[in-house]
Amino acid sequence: MSVLQIHFDDNVLVALDDYHHGDTAMHAGRAYTLKSDVPAKHKFAIRDLCAGDRIIMYGIVVAEARHPIRAGQAITTANSIHATEDLQGVSQAKPWTPPDVSRWNRATFDGYPREDGRVGTRNHWLVVPLVFCENRNLRVMREAMVEELGFATDPSYRNHTRTLVAMAAAGKSAAEIRETTIAAPTSGHNSQRVFPHIDGLKFLAHDGGCGGAYDDALNLCGLLAGYINHPNVAGATVLSLGCQKSQISDLENQLHLRNPNFNKPLLIFEQQQIGSEQTLMNEAIRHTFAGLVDANQARREPAPLSQLTVGMECGGSDGFSGISANPAIGHCSDLLVALGASVILSEFPELAGCENELAGRCVEPKVAKRFLDLMKTYENRLAADGNCFDDNPSPGNIRDGLITDAMKSAGAARKGGTSPVVDVLDFPEPVTRQGLNLLCTPGGDVESTTAMAGSGATAMLFSTGLGTPTGNPVAPVLKISSNSKLARQMPDIIDCDAGGVVRGEASIEEVGTLLLDHIIATASNRSPSKAEQLGQDDFIPWKRSLSF
Repeated sequence: MSVLQIHFDDNVLVALDDYHHGDTAMHAGRAYTLKSDVPAKHKFAIRDLCAGDRIIMYGIVVAEARHPIRAGQAITTANSIHATEDLQGVSQAKPWTPPDVSRWNRATFDGYPREDGRVGTRNHWLVVPLVFCENRNLRVMREAMVEELGFATDPSYRNHTRTLVAMAAAGKSAAEIRETTIAAPTSGHNSQRVFPHIDGLKFLAHDGGCGGAYDDALNLCGLLAGYINHPNVAGATVLSLGCQKSQISDLENQLHLRNPNFNKPLLIFEQQQIGSEQTLMNEAIRHTFAGLVDANQARREPAPLSQLTVGMECGGSDGFSGISANPAIGHCSDLLVALGASVILSEFPELAGCENELAGRCVEPKVAKRFLDLMKTYENRLAADGNCFDDNPSPGNIRDGLITDAMKSAGAARKGGTSPVVDVLDFPEPVTRQGLNLLCTPGGDVESTTAMAGSGATAMLFSTGLGTPTGNPVAPVLKISSNSKLARQMPDIIDCDAGGVVRGEASIEEVGTLLLDHIIATASNRSPSKAEQLGQDDFIPWKRSLSF
């Protein structure tokens, strides 16, 4: 059995294995007698704490003791509450020493060059509704085109159903059917694609565009504009009803803001102007097919790693996420920044408690001020609805050792490495600067990954300790497990395993290096992500306002 002290200032130790009441844990030559059961991934105090004492982890405040906590006693939701350090304001950024990246000085990835100078890691065509009223038409187009063109990736469970129908027809009982083992599903992927140089035909169904605040309708247009203008996208088909709040003119204005010289194929069909659904579908399918013919002319070419924009995400986090997967992603982030690439760190609720450290890394006072202002505004909006950042940890997070939001945040922030913060963006603003960017998004996995792709992420690294299948329609999402048990249990969704860090078999730097090599292979489509192989196209726009 073993324990870990993450920072020398910490007054808690992390259990790497299960401990029971009365067990002895050794650390730095000192024995600790456990005063309670301490499951793996949870923490226990290394000295007696009084009510009101602050609990330190990662070298920062992550909680406050509700009641006296004895040395060797587990930190739980019953004896501790969320707490963070007092804000210190804006400070001068310290000089940063980048890691050695000489190994990758001549490295490239095979990407799709676009006319605006950016390079995509994929070549997709989008079909986008401006309002939820068009989701049915979106579904009709998908059913008409995806399988016929060879873009289907979802495993087919039709054989399961056929087998069960045959058993019922043969008079088998419910008990016999329950005990039946059916062969694994066949892949829905058709290797004989009609358009071999197009990576996907993607349909972005959503529930926005009308019925809510105009700000949300405009933000949706900004998000969709980010996807259409994305370097991983060759062109787009837009379905509009006509009377919704998210208007075609708003989408076009948002596109112009992001790219004044936008010239990708953009096919817009407005149902209330065209008339019948049959006419709409005939035109949309025909013109989209013609657009695919043109988009198929694109070819991959070697591109410098500085053309990458990588989003950093965590979801289904556990008590090991901040020890293994997240800091490994952080090291990869530093390598990318040193190579001139762009990195996005989002999920502002999961940066609560880390404001001082991140503000101190901002390259300019105005950048730090914007970060602190956005964090405060976000917190005030939650308070107005009777919520707070401390509501962020999920039951799964808490069960696996992330007791408070500040504790979760301290580990989550490690995905951003140590490099300077060059810019702070509000949703759905695009990335325009090379280096580490902070993007204001919620802590929800899919809302955050949706936003990062909309801001320009051409690939993403996603750490998880409990397991989540999350993917994105336009940007490949690589899943990194914080522990090896998860990697063995869910190999269909995990791309990389950082569990060796916990076992002491690999360093954070070694895993971070492997992640960069994996990004290069995935960006070149030599190693598609597990989420892409499963057809996991998650897309949820962030709604900030109430509907009415």
